Amino acid sequence: MAKTAVSPAPAPSAAAVARPPGYYVRQRLWQNRPAVAGLAFIALCTLVALLGYWILPDNSPNASHGFVQIQKERPGLRVQLLRQPLPDSARNSTGADNIFATWLHGREPDQLETPIGGYEFSGDSIILKPLGQHSAEAGRWRRLALSAVTGHTGPRAALQQEIREQHVVTRSYVLGTDKAGRDELSRLLLGTRISLGIGLVAVLISLALGMAVGAVAGYFGGWVDSLLLGLMTVVWSIPGIMLVIAISLALDSKGVWVSFVAVGLTMWVDVARVVRGQMLSLRSATFVEAGRVLGLPTWRLIAQHLLPNMRGPLIVLATSNFAAAILLEAGLSFLGLGVQPPAPSWGLMVKEGYDLLGTEAGLWLTLLPGTAISLLVLSFNLLGNGLRDAYDPKTPVAA
Repeated sequence: MAKTAVSPAPAPSAAAVARPPGYYVRQRLWQNRPAVAGLAFIALCTLVALLGYWILPDNSPNASHGFVQIQKERPGLRVQLLRQPLPDSARNSTGADNIFATWLHGREPDQLETPIGGYEFSGDSIILKPLGQHSAEAGRWRRLALSAVTGHTGPRAALQQEIREQHVVTRSYVLGTDKAGRDELSRLLLGTRISLGIGLVAVLISLALGMAVGAVAGYFGGWVDSLLLGLMTVVWSIPGIMLVIAISLALDSKGVWVSFVAVGLTMWVDVARVVRGQMLSLRSATFVEAGRVLGLPTWRLIAQHLLPNMRGPLIVLATSNFAAAILLEAGLSFLGLGVQPPAPSWGLMVKEGYDLLGTEAGLWLTLLPGTAISLLVLSFNLLGNGLRDAYDPKTPVAA
């Protein structure tokens, strides 16, 4: 009887490496290219907001006066500026009162800058050609003493050399100037602080208030749930912009911080409804019953065991609220109810450009801040969609 050859048993495969759930969330997120692109743009805007004045072409983008000579100029403008020391009275009045005001509103220049069309030296004086004027109009040229420009006396040749090297500079306005002659690029870059700041404060307020109300309503149920659900329904029925206007009027103030708080107080209902729904489904779970049997305090059971299980939906909702807060602030500033001039709010900049529509400058002064708003909101929406898919366990993970 012939013997049948028995093939050797296959070698056991290596045991799969156990991974925490957060690993798969990150893998799904990194595989979503639109979400990664949105995250990269948000990170870039955050870096710009943090660096602020270190990267601005113009260190005084909030100056209320600007340069009358270069109002509403098109992108690509290059201008010569003459820098002179400020008088002592003006020097003492410049600067912000505190670090928060400096971070939000900018700082005044420490030198007087004047756009010029050219210059030439004549003895102990410098003759300045007005910007845009022809040399034939020499009678309108200004004459200044060399010491008035440098702020000190000295040999004529040394003063002239100092003026050439330190007091006459060329500034490029890559995106042109606004109706006050201020650098549009600097105002756009500094505007990221207000947009991201409003979004961050609004999200933090909405999360804190919404999680508290939703957790109490969902965990206790009964008449408490009915009362809080009625409150949420009433607030939900009020248009967000009307609620912000009412809060601003109640606080009897306008400005950056009022806008921050008002926008945050209008967005907590979304969070509360999500937390309430999740709490209703989790409060009868086995681990919750075990916590009650062990005698855990209610606040600890909610804060340390129930709310952490809602991390995924809350993160997705936070990104959505971030985008909504940016749009709401832009709308309020456009109506004159949000951030007040001369702060570089993107919504306020759209309004300034809108008032100039029909002129040559109106198009780009409206288009530039509008594009910035759209890109930032789109980035948060893409990131939110990516996070929603990343927290979905049914989404496959590439090897």
